Amino acid sequence: MIDILSKYNFWDNQKIKVGFVREHYLNDLSKYLNNSLVKVILGQRRVGKSYLLRMIIHQLMTEMHVSPKNILYLNMDIQELDFIKNAEQLQKAINEYLTNLKPTGRIYVFLDEVQEIENWEKVVNSLSQDYTQDHEVFITGSNANLLSNELSTYLSGRYICFQIYPFSYKEFLDINQLKKSKESFIKYLQDGGIPESYSLSDQEMKTNYYHALRDSIVLRDIVQRYKVRDVYLLEKLMAFMIDSIGSLFSVNSVVNYMKSSGYKTNGETISSYIGFLLNSHFIHESERYDIKGKRILSGERKYYLNDLGFKYFLSSSFDFGIGKYLENAVFLHLKRNGYRVCTGRINGLEIDFIAEKNTVKKYFQVVYLLTDQAVIEREFGNLEQINDNYEKVVVSMDDANLGNRNGIIHETAWNFLCG
Repeated sequence: MIDILSKYNFWDNQKIKVGFVREHYLNDLSKYLNNSLVKVILGQRRVGKSYLLRMIIHQLMTEMHVSPKNILYLNMDIQELDFIKNAEQLQKAINEYLTNLKPTGRIYVFLDEVQEIENWEKVVNSLSQDYTQDHEVFITGSNANLLSNELSTYLSGRYICFQIYPFSYKEFLDINQLKKSKESFIKYLQDGGIPESYSLSDQEMKTNYYHALRDSIVLRDIVQRYKVRDVYLLEKLMAFMIDSIGSLFSVNSVVNYMKSSGYKTNGETISSYIGFLLNSHFIHESERYDIKGKRILSGERKYYLNDLGFKYFLSSSFDFGIGKYLENAVFLHLKRNGYRVCTGRINGLEIDFIAEKNTVKKYFQVVYLLTDQAVIEREFGNLEQINDNYEKVVVSMDDANLGNRNGIIHETAWNFLCG
């Protein structure tokens, strides 16, 4: 066992492949180093969680001068580590490491895709509360249930969560050595933000990659985990979600659509399947909020993809839906920056996004182009209905900034997403 563990660790000062350094996330995580809180890194498959763990390991070794022998890294996506299937086997692997390496001082334990280990939380909880040995534990997972159910139950508040998203537009520019422009922004909307896909050279390869990634999410994060029986219905729902980003709809409307397409189903099944897609980080939900009534509205809501590559490579023509791509990109930008986001409603009019963080609130309208006065009146006019002093912004893909109107800011999309 120790030979396999040694192969996938850095005990002999092997060079660590960290890839493109994601400073935003690395800086956030660094603030919480050197305490007993379990660091939980959540995100969809292939967004770069493993690379982020290796960035932290590299930082510990090079900047904080932690001995490599004080670091245990277990990546459960590696087939050779398949002998670790449950808590007992995980503890056995940790004991094997301790017996052979004999580390002294604080021990750093990294568990990548921890949901693959049955009852993993028993070991993690034990490590974090062991007063005889100083441990610091980092875990990653591709399923949101790690946050909502399992973590809160088993770790009793002794953790801090970090949500990892695909590459931002700014990261896309940096890694591809491009300048901020309308052209590069359109390229970003098309390519999406999955790091691995950037190494693929042509459209067919990227399309095949996104098909494989979607299938992996379906099989490993949904079908196997939730024992889904009707896989074809799940795939049909995924296709519906991809085609319907940014559109208001209810569970009943999805049921009616499926029935009209020849698929027998019901509201309970569709609601469960949407929940599975949310938990796997494939989509995000935006509830409707009554601005005057200050309450969440039931029924219809909007959904957005975690990565736009799924829409471009697996769906319909880009040219006829660029406004929805833009809306999805703005939503992800707000989420990436820590905002809680919902869709607003006031006087029968829609506000695309209400974004809140701590005591800060902002309102956004997102439109492809402010093509004529009627569109300008609609987008700015909706925001003018809101009688408060919080920031209000219209984001579009017009070539130039059109200035402010009654305190409402206009931003070009490429400038806004670099902010």
